[in-house]
Amino acid sequence: MSCLLLSGTATAAEQASPPASNLLTAAVAWKQTAAEFEALYYQGFNVARMQLDRALQAHKDGDRPLAIISDVDDTVLGSNSYWGYMINADKEFFDDAAWDKWVADNGPVATPGAVDFLNYAKSKGVEVFYVTSRDQGEKTFEYALANLRKNNLPYADEQHLTVYRDSSNKEPRQQEIAKNYEVVVMLGDNLNDFKRKYYVGDVKQRMSLMNEDKQEFGRKFIIFPNPTDGHWLKAIFGDSEPPATAENHARFKAAAGSTAWQPKP
Repeated sequence: MSCLLLSGTATAAEQASPPASNLLTAAVAWKQTAAEFEALYYQGFNVARMQLDRALQAHKDGDRPLAIISDVDDTVLGSNSYWGYMINADKEFFDDAAWDKWVADNGPVATPGAVDFLNYAKSKGVEVFYVTSRDQGEKTFEYALANLRKNNLPYADEQHLTVYRDSSNKEPRQQEIAKNYEVVVMLGDNLNDFKRKYYVGDVKQRMSLMNEDKQEFGRKFIIFPNPTDGHWLKAIFGDSEPPATAENHARFKAAAGSTAWQPKP
């Protein structure tokens, strides 16, 4: 009987033990619940509107038409429900198969302030071009367009949407747009949404490159918060979608503690 009791007690203890911590739990909880997260989107679009108003005031007859270039995911379309699924399923970092199904299911929703700002731009005759990097197979473009249209974003059409399936380099399309339009602002959640030069595999180098352009942020470049995925992860792991290995757990912890206070004895 004692053996049975010990066995039962051990099982209960095991069941009561919390599962291994998902490294992105805090980041996802912040995205899901923090008013500050939404406030940063409103702030970004408010700043973009100020820059647009300045450009409109300075614009003269004969000048190139004004335009806005925007990333899609985590810029004008949010991914909170996908990340909620990842946490509930105890998955870490990224899951391509789950993401592809979520995209096809029209999971993305407009980020706070996106629809209002982009419609304001349209009301002023300013075109919006969406440039994104996605790959859900042959229907990739169809899904991306459906995501934009579901959320009533303006200029959701074939002329204003570019989707790169085999590259994250957006500069070719951005440069094409800039030949015919004066680009007022660029919107993104990732430095690579603005310039390809940021696509590097070193944290310090990436930081240095960003500082070269520090005068552009809040002016030409409007960046939105994304603590769950992006090329900042590539700079840590060498991979934007790292596997949840013990080595990567240790590397993530080391990155978090790279600048640390040391208490005096």
